[in-house]
Amino acid sequence: MAEEKKCDILIVGGGPGGLCAGMYAARANRHAVCLEKYMPGGQIAITGDVEDYPGFESISGAELAMKFADHAKKFGLQIEMEEVIQIYCEGDDRLAKCASGVTYRGKALIFSTGGRPIYLQVPGEEKYSGKGVSYCAICDGAFFKEQVIAVVGGGDAAIEEAGFLTKFASKVYVIHRRDKLRAQKIIQQRAFNNPKIEFVWDSVVESINGDDTRVTNLSLANVKTEKKATLEVGAIFVYVGFRPNSDLIPDDVKLDESGYILTDFKMETSVPGIYACGDVRAQLVRQVTNAVGDGTTAAVASERRLEELEDKAT
Repeated sequence: MAEEKKCDILIVGGGPGGLCAGMYAARANRHAVCLEKYMPGGQIAITGDVEDYPGFESISGAELAMKFADHAKKFGLQIEMEEVIQIYCEGDDRLAKCASGVTYRGKALIFSTGGRPIYLQVPGEEKYSGKGVSYCAICDGAFFKEQVIAVVGGGDAAIEEAGFLTKFASKVYVIHRRDKLRAQKIIQQRAFNNPKIEFVWDSVVESINGDDTRVTNLSLANVKTEKKATLEVGAIFVYVGFRPNSDLIPDDVKLDESGYILTDFKMETSVPGIYACGDVRAQLVRQVTNAVGDGTTAAVASERRLEELEDKAT
């Protein structure tokens, strides 16, 4: 049987941005509800060590996620394990319908569903995730100082991050399934001029291999000659694409060409009362520090919306 629950500020997605937004909303004495499908923390909860969050020289992603959730709940954030299947508007209200049959209704809604990398889907990728398989050079590059590492991909992100990784690695192999790159010419030229970068053309990764504790090598295949090869590396960074989790957003919310949500400086979308923060939002970089900053702004903007609605009602 359908059930409806009311709150002041509704948050869809319990990653760092959503939890930070919930903390600020709850501290403002608002009834804030955060709906999370899996576990509080989002992607950070399944990340290995985090060394780029201020105040923590090194902390596991799971522990940091727990701290975020506990801190927010201390101030009164209500976290519900719910799968949202529809978001829509009714007048000034913003609603989220869940698979459980419960619909949550609030005056502001913060969309914080993050995104997901596109995986290679080869043997060893899942097994060695966090043990040499990474999707974020900024997050994990420093763990592989003076090691030989590989980057998979040929677009802007892959080639830019390969250059970034040369700050740490002794050598970076760029593995690309074609014989030319898709990256912008200026980015390509920087990579070609970098003595630490070597390209492995016309090749795909068939498996990621290791000693059960870390990555030690990759099994490659040439797509033209079908020749097999083994590449000795200590890590592999995968950049074959990233998808924002923006499927649930109402049709009248504007997205960019890649599906990221467009916002203004208040984190408000093209639909008043719907905000976005973190990896699902169009922005330059996607880091946990960006997400919590976005969440702060979205919560403050949501609080001001509620105040304006309350003023109009009096």
